Amino acid sequence: MPFTLATWNINSVRLRADLVVKLLTEEAPDILCLQECKSPVDKIPAEVFAGAGYGHMVARGQKGYNGVAILSKLPLEDAGHRDFCEKGDARHVAARLEDGTTIHNFYVPAGGDEPDREKNPKFGHKLDFLTEMRDWFRDSRPEKSILVGDLNIAPREDDVWSHKQLLKVVSHTPIEVEHMADTQDAGRWVDVTRADIPEGLLYSWWSYRARDWDAADKGRRLDHIWASPDIANAAHGSRILRAVRGWTQPSDHAPVFASFDL
Repeated sequence: MPFTLATWNINSVRLRADLVVKLLTEEAPDILCLQECKSPVDKIPAEVFAGAGYGHMVARGQKGYNGVAILSKLPLEDAGHRDFCEKGDARHVAARLEDGTTIHNFYVPAGGDEPDREKNPKFGHKLDFLTEMRDWFRDSRPEKSILVGDLNIAPREDDVWSHKQLLKVVSHTPIEVEHMADTQDAGRWVDVTRADIPEGLLYSWWSYRARDWDAADKGRRLDHIWASPDIANAAHGSRILRAVRGWTQPSDHAPVFASFDL
């Protein structure tokens, strides 16, 4: 069953419902995973997305913060969620397609501004979240699974606009990169995007603070699509829709796409 999947930190699904519909209409992925929905599940405009052909949704939400949702043209069932760090945050949801493929949608904590867990509890939370992900995948050994989301880490030197200047900036510090690598290794996850696009600068996020984000191009690749090793070879067609960052009142993230021939 071939399908195309996209992941996008939407930064408020209700505020940007029209942009979601625009993406669904123009690009027509079979599945769209959203993060930072900032909405209780019952307030997500599911009927609007159903009107665009996406009649299936699995989501976890909370008012004003976090929130993850999976919209789909294809039938899927709720495969549960995990409350990482026992904080009650809506940062993970899973869905299962009819062929048995499980999709995990994650919103990893951003980690605040100071890369020091003693001075900044948010950074400690981020590291603890990744450690719990690592341990879970080490125990569960995912098969026929896809992991997507805003993981809030740009791991490679060519995933940021300046490796040297960002080494002490949250999202690219060595300790975060190490934690991400340990998590990836524990589940034997394959970075689909970089398997398809192995070389060159590649970004999915540009700060709102940049006066002209496009010209400055100080981006980071914070959004990821991984696959378990048994289906990684079925992935292809990876792309990041940079132009979406330039839409009216956009999210600061651009959607990332991949196709799977399963």
